[in-house]
Amino acid sequence: MEYLSSLILPSALFLLSSLCFILLFSINRRLPNTTTAATVIRGYRIIRNLLLFLKNSHRIIEWSAEVLSTASSSTITIAPIIFTSDPKVIEYIAKTRFDNYARVEEINAALEDLLGSGIANVNGEQWKLQRKMASPEFSPNSLRSFLHDVVQYRIDERLVPLLRDASNSGRVVDLQDLLERHAFDVICNLVLGVQPDCLCNKRGEGERFYKAFREATDISIKRGLMTSVSTWRLKRSLNIGSERRLKESVATVHEFVNNSVKLRTLQRNTGGDDSGGDFLSRFVHSDESLSDEFIRDVLINFLVAGDTTPSALTWFFWNLSANPDIVTKIQKELKSIQNLHNPEAFTLSKLREMNYLHAAISESMRLYPPIPLVPKKCLEDDVLPDGTPVQKGWMVFYNSYAMARKEAIWGEDCFEFRPERWLDDEGVFKQRNAFEFPVFHAGPRACLGKELAYLQMKAVATSVLERFDVEVVEERAEFELGLTLRMRGGLPVRIKERRV
Repeated sequence: MEYLSSLILPSALFLLSSLCFILLFSINRRLPNTTTAATVIRGYRIIRNLLLFLKNSHRIIEWSAEVLSTASSSTITIAPIIFTSDPKVIEYIAKTRFDNYARVEEINAALEDLLGSGIANVNGEQWKLQRKMASPEFSPNSLRSFLHDVVQYRIDERLVPLLRDASNSGRVVDLQDLLERHAFDVICNLVLGVQPDCLCNKRGEGERFYKAFREATDISIKRGLMTSVSTWRLKRSLNIGSERRLKESVATVHEFVNNSVKLRTLQRNTGGDDSGGDFLSRFVHSDESLSDEFIRDVLINFLVAGDTTPSALTWFFWNLSANPDIVTKIQKELKSIQNLHNPEAFTLSKLREMNYLHAAISESMRLYPPIPLVPKKCLEDDVLPDGTPVQKGWMVFYNSYAMARKEAIWGEDCFEFRPERWLDDEGVFKQRNAFEFPVFHAGPRACLGKELAYLQMKAVATSVLERFDVEVVEERAEFELGLTLRMRGGLPVRIKERRV
C-alpha cells in the first residue's frame, strides 16, 4: 500500500497541475513581465506571478535581492507579494503598523506540528501573552552567568579537545557541523537543563533527539516554502514520504521534551532540588497553572531559536578565512584584554570589552544574516510609506540580505567585509538602527535573546581564535535556506594549533 501511494500521489499532482495550467493559460493573456516606473512586475490576470515564483522558488533570497537591486525603488511589487529593502518600510510594518502585519498563517500551519502554539508561531493575543511571560526571563544577570558557564564548559571540555585532536591528526572537519552540534548542546542545557552531548557522543538518546530535531525543522521549513499547503497536507493525510518522517521526528522531539517537563514538574511538586538556571526551571516555578503541553511548545520554540548562532558563526569563520588581516586584529584585541600568564577563560566582563570582535561578528551577520527573509501578511488594505499599495492578504517580505548590499545604507564599500564600519573614532562598538540592520528583527517582535546570542558567539570565537588557526580547504559561498541561512555542503576546514 505504501509503494502504491507513493506512485499515485506524484502522478495525481502532476496531472492536476497540468490541467490547471492549460486551463488558466488558455483563458489568460500574458501581461508584460517588466519592471515599470512604479516598480511592479506584472503577471497573468488570474494566476498572477505564480510561474515566476515557481521558477525562482529554489533561490528566493538571491532572486528577490537581484530584483530589488535593479528596481527603481527599494520596494517592488510582484503581486500578491511585495519585497522591500527600505528601512522606513520595515519600521512601518514591524513597528508603526505592527497590528496590521502578522505572521503568515500558511507558514504557521506548516510549522505547527513542530512548534505548536509557541511564541514564534502565533499572532495576536496568544503572542502578546507569551511575550509578556517570556520577557522577564531574559533579563536577570543570573541567566547570562548561567549561559556563560554552560558555553565555556562545553567549549573547554568538548569543542576545544575535538579541535585539538583534528589539529594533531591533520584531518579535515566540517566546521558547520561542529558548530551546530555545539550550539545544540548549549541550547538544550540553557532551555531544558539537559546535556545531549551530541558534539562528541554520536550515539544514544541525545544523538537521536538531535537528528530528530534537525529532520523535523528541515521538513517543516520545506513545507513553509511550498507554493500550496494542499501538497503537504495531502501527503500528511496519506502518511507517506517526508510527512511520515516528520510525524516520527516530531514524536521523538515531543517525547524528549515532555519527559524533561514531567521530571522537572515532579521535582517541584515533591520538593526536590530543581533550582537550576535553565528556562524549564524558571517556567515550572513561574506559574503552576501552565499546562505541560504549553510549556513544551514554548521550550521547543526556544530550542529552534538557538539555531541562529551556528549559522552566524559558520559564515563568520568563512569570512575570516578570506581576511587574515582581520584575524590578526581580533587576536591582537584578545591579547590586550586577556592576561597571557593567566589561563582563566574569558569572563563576561572581558567578552563585553571586545569591541572589534563584536564588530566583526556583526559585519559577518550583515552580509550573511541567519534569517535573511522575513514575511508578513497584510490584514487590511494599506499604503506603505513609499506609496506602495498593499492589498489585504498580500505578503510583504523584507530582505536583510539585499539590504546589506545597498550603498544607500552601508556606503560604496557595502560588499566588503569591513568591521571598522561598526566602530567609532575611539574604537568602541556603535549600534546601528535596528531597521537598517534587522538581523535580530525589530519592533515588538525583536529578538529577546540578542545579547545571549552575542555572548555565545563571542565566547566560541575567542576560544577558537586564541588557540587555533582555521584554514578553509574548499571554497564555499553557496547557501541554502533551511531554518537559517546554512552553507551548502558544510564548511570543510583544517585546524592548526597556534604556538603562542
